[in-house]
Amino acid sequence: MNKSIYAAIGEKFKIAQEILIVTHLRPDGDAIGSLLGLGLSLQKVGKSVQMVSIDGVPASFRHLSGSDKISKQGIGNFDLVVVVDCSDLDRVGDALNGFGPPQINIDHHITNLRFAGLNLVETEAAATAEIIAQGLSIWGLPLSVEISDALLTGLLADTIGFRTSGVNGRVLRIAAELVDTGSNLSNLYRHTLLQKSINAVRYWGAGLVNLKFEKGIVWTTLTLEDRKAAEYPGRDDADLINLLSYLNDVEVAIILIEQSENAVKVSWRAQNGKDVSRVAEQFGGGGHRAAAGAEIVGSLSDVQVRVLNATRELIV
Repeated sequence: MNKSIYAAIGEKFKIAQEILIVTHLRPDGDAIGSLLGLGLSLQKVGKSVQMVSIDGVPASFRHLSGSDKISKQGIGNFDLVVVVDCSDLDRVGDALNGFGPPQINIDHHITNLRFAGLNLVETEAAATAEIIAQGLSIWGLPLSVEISDALLTGLLADTIGFRTSGVNGRVLRIAAELVDTGSNLSNLYRHTLLQKSINAVRYWGAGLVNLKFEKGIVWTTLTLEDRKAAEYPGRDDADLINLLSYLNDVEVAIILIEQSENAVKVSWRAQNGKDVSRVAEQFGGGGHRAAAGAEIVGSLSDVQVRVLNATRELIV
């Protein structure tokens, strides 16, 4: 823990009155949980806070108290800009347009570019929500049931229910403290990891039909037509990647999700110590050793060839 960075951030929070907090495109549970956890806590001490996710809030996290306060664009003037759970500024899209560079960057991705004035980047943390949960007491910011729900959702999402290799005693103790605040772990687990819409499962079906396997690599594609046919509203893979990553004999799982005719979102998951963040970085993306992503310019067929070739080099 970098105590001086925590202290400097605490001073910024004390002084600031108008605060903008943003997170990345296609937000996951850690992004939304971190956004809400920090934003709601700052609001409780009288700060004016706008929480922004340019892609809105996925349906699976709209049960969280305060999620209706998250907007798609900030409005007004701010004396403090904070980015959470984001490795580089390209990943926030247009959320910071007109607001200048951020003063604070809170994240846990190993590929973080340290783009802010104060960079609280703890790559050993299992989730950005873990960093914020530790930080609240240092910053003199309160916990409540709704704040704990948000942060516990972040932990659950990024550890896939405490199943990833980064889970240790510290993570579990933080989770226990959040539960002791009043969070219902089983309810949050169900919303975060188990509940799926009919449309999401139909979307999974398209991906499973296209599934391919070769020498430790499993991969599939999800096209714009697949999304339209399933009437799936998101631009992600509906968490299908987490299912593929636990298949027998798989070292690396990949999903290629068509975003437009000339852009593809790629997600990697790895087992057995493979470092897929190095592959993602080759395409301008980033993440963790075991979980990474990138958005790549090109047609789906072209990107698939390039991604598979780069991934094959990794596991040879």
